Amino acid sequence: MASPRKPKSMTFLCRRTPWGSGHAAEMLEAVLIAGAFDQEVHLAFIDDGVFQLVPGQRPELLGRRPLEDGFRELAELDIEHVWVERESLLERGLDAAKLAISATVLDRQDMTELLARMDAVFGA
Repeated sequence: MASPRKPKSMTFLCRRTPWGSGHAAEMLEAVLIAGAFDQEVHLAFIDDGVFQLVPGQRPELLGRRPLEDGFRELAELDIEHVWVERESLLERGLDAAKLAISATVLDRQDMTELLARMDAVFGA
């Protein structure tokens, strides 16, 4: 009898702003789909991607769905691994305590090491 396969660890790396294109919303949709298939899903925010975590944005003015709606679905799919890079927050004047969702703050070096351990990294 074959032993059960361990789920693949995959990280979705968000590095773009939530404005100007649909990349942020598409990445979040991919995260939610992967979470529905019992994979070990991680969500990481670096560079300008940290702006996706600013609460109170009004993307409906641009005809888009608020990312915060999708962020609330993460827990329902047991996606508990959410990371944000400390240096990216600091460089953009953002406070981890005031983000739209709870995320573990990692230093740049720790984030690099985390990404190196993953089976797959998807980024935009």
